Amino acid sequence: MVAVIRQNGATESVIGSSILGRSPHTKTESSSAAGASAPPPRVLVVLNGKGGVGKTTTAVNLAAIFADTQSVLLVDADPQGSATWWVSRSPNPVTFDITQTTDAAQLGKLKAVRQYSLIVVDTPPALDSQALAAVIPIADYILLPTPPAPMDLSALIRTIKAAVTPSGVAHRVLLTKVDSRSLAEAIEAQTTLSELAIPACQAIVRTYKAHERAALDGLPITHWRGANANEARNDYRRVAEEVQQDWRSR
Repeated sequence: MVAVIRQNGATESVIGSSILGRSPHTKTESSSAAGASAPPPRVLVVLNGKGGVGKTTTAVNLAAIFADTQSVLLVDADPQGSATWWVSRSPNPVTFDITQTTDAAQLGKLKAVRQYSLIVVDTPPALDSQALAAVIPIADYILLPTPPAPMDLSALIRTIKAAVTPSGVAHRVLLTKVDSRSLAEAIEAQTTLSELAIPACQAIVRTYKAHERAALDGLPITHWRGANANEARNDYRRVAEEVQQDWRSR
């Protein structure tokens, strides 16, 4: 059993998992929309074979942004539990639900969790993990955060060729931790990806201390107030808008 944290602190079973938090848009079990007639959720997988690339930051912040308009469950499938640690520090309820599980059998059933419109999965930084093997086949979309540095980009390209392209799942690379004083490296990285016919977001996520401080305070960047908060927030809003546009075009 894994817990799902709801906003109000209550726990609830969803595919054998308890929920931490409570999204205001979540359909309850008693709701007719939560039954068999409800469409399956869209599954957005945030993936990179390396750690420290902004994967959890991306998963938490996109979950918060999408939760403004729909019911969202964030699944922390990373054994390190960074997303769960982040949300558990929040002084106030977050606007999405979160569960932590690395169980491949549970992860493979996420499409059956119809209380939610969107499920965001923060995956472990290990290509050989059973959790990753379980979520890629059920994903509707894969977002691959990476810094634009050549070594990081090279590692991600290998990941895409090994695990993502063979799956046939729609995907885009997201450049993260971009130096806000110089975009040259990011532009070069986007050019490289284009030449390799690897889809990449036009939106980028610049590096700001605001992201670290928001995590320490247990808040998504959308709810944090401080230096460069607006810039950091708008970066992720642009990412969310681009991802949604991509969904609408498919």
